[in-house]
Amino acid sequence: MKAKAMLPLLPDLASAAATRALAPLRIAIRRNWVYRRLLQGQLADHFTVQPYDTLPRRLEDADAMLRGRFRFHGETVDVKDGESIFDMNPPSAAWAAALHGFEWLPPLSTAGGDNSHKLATNLIAQWIKRHARYSEPVWSPQIIATRLVHLFCNGKFVVSNSEITWRSKLFVALREQAKILERTWREAPEGLPRLQAAAALALSGACIEDISKRLEAGLAALESEVETQILPDGGHKSRSPEALLVAWRHVMMVLETLAALNLEPPHGLRNAADRAATMIRFFRHGDGALGLFQGGLESDARMVTGLLVRDEVRGTPFHHARHSCYQRLTAARAIVLMDVGRVQPGGYSAGGHASFLAFEFSSGDSRIVVNCGAGGITHRSWNAALRATAAHSTVTIGDVSSAGVLPPGLVRDMLGPRLTGGPADCVSRRVETSQGWTVEAVHDGYLEAFGLRHERQVTLSPQGLMLTGRDRLIAAAHPPQASFAVRFHIHPDVRVSRLEGGGVLLKLPNGEGWRFRAGGGLLEVEESVYLGGGIVRRAEQLVITGALREAQTEVAWVFEQIVA
Repeated sequence: MKAKAMLPLLPDLASAAATRALAPLRIAIRRNWVYRRLLQGQLADHFTVQPYDTLPRRLEDADAMLRGRFRFHGETVDVKDGESIFDMNPPSAAWAAALHGFEWLPPLSTAGGDNSHKLATNLIAQWIKRHARYSEPVWSPQIIATRLVHLFCNGKFVVSNSEITWRSKLFVALREQAKILERTWREAPEGLPRLQAAAALALSGACIEDISKRLEAGLAALESEVETQILPDGGHKSRSPEALLVAWRHVMMVLETLAALNLEPPHGLRNAADRAATMIRFFRHGDGALGLFQGGLESDARMVTGLLVRDEVRGTPFHHARHSCYQRLTAARAIVLMDVGRVQPGGYSAGGHASFLAFEFSSGDSRIVVNCGAGGITHRSWNAALRATAAHSTVTIGDVSSAGVLPPGLVRDMLGPRLTGGPADCVSRRVETSQGWTVEAVHDGYLEAFGLRHERQVTLSPQGLMLTGRDRLIAAAHPPQASFAVRFHIHPDVRVSRLEGGGVLLKLPNGEGWRFRAGGGLLEVEESVYLGGGIVRRAEQLVITGALREAQTEVAWVFEQIVA
């Protein structure tokens, strides 16, 4: 990396280096006899309340585990009779985090029955036998938080009809983990992991401590994180729609737990939840799932609906999310979502995408133009390609991404795969014209490399039957010798075919037909890929290519519904 690019990272690098250097001392202190005595105190013997988690659960996962097959994030480990899954070599750190985060408990609880109950209690006993004392990463705050939330939300399933000795060991383990979490929640990585740790701390005070001081400490921690991470317009600081949904899910668990105990929630927490719910509606397409921006997936539409039913305010989505930096155009059955933001600050960009001025377009319950999605933990090999500009429905110059990712090495190992570079300036505005609402936006992510600014104008007709656009590439001086590509990734459920005389026909699953036409470059249909739903699907993309020859290059395009 260039020295200039390294300077902003130095404070975070110093902090990460100190944390890593002090790890042996930290572990030794937290494992010793004196420290563990400080974790003692009043022991609970029941769950005061059981929060409800809307996390989707699959019965086939429970069936596989009953047959000894543990599958997390696309990786599987088989366990034979007499063996413990906790003695197996984990195929990856993410798989191990899921195992120690008790992600196997929700599907077993959903399946119910004696066999599921026996397996769940045996797994908990095996974990306590091997990991009752502090170690890392098993006792890192983000993994403790996940483990506690799953235990609280499924506690009655495992506690009912359990042996007294087993139950006592469980609540001793819960007491120690809750006290450790109270001391360490700030050590969780910034962003969602820290918010989840704060939420778990609040839940621990409510679920096993019977309205203790820990509840007050947890609510204060959660309110602080919500204030940091939930923007004034309700979006998440990472700018990821899916991250916002996860954050809101945890906040709602805490709010509903407080309501079950007849406790008044902090005003800041309630206010942030209301804002976030409205912003989740902002990001929904007609199929009920979320737009694919900044590393987020569609998420389960039923889960989104189930969560939003719990929102009492039912706020109407606005059109311009100024703090989250998104624009939304709606007319009749048509919805357009457009990213008009910059690279997120610090660690919040670790999952970010170079999707500047990319948009998604849907009609009714059918998505037409999409971004390619994210590989996430399950499909890690796809992440580098999917984070690049070319995986989004926007403009690329010279096959170069408008923002980079920290290259492999020590810096990335310590700080994560953060985005680097990107636009210093990205602005947008919306105006109403006789043709409908128009969004005009510009970014300078290609200014340093090519001396170019990208301007995009998108207009949705009042009836939602036509989406027109114009992309301009404006050179600050002489235009560079480079090519451009305007990409429109098409959802895999849409059938794409060329039309005689030019243009492309798009046949939607809901029966609608749309015609695409463009000018200012060569239009081709190319292969693409779609990972919006967590699986890899083949797709196609419409690509307009050309060479930069003048101070201003312009491409015009239109999607028009074919009305019988």
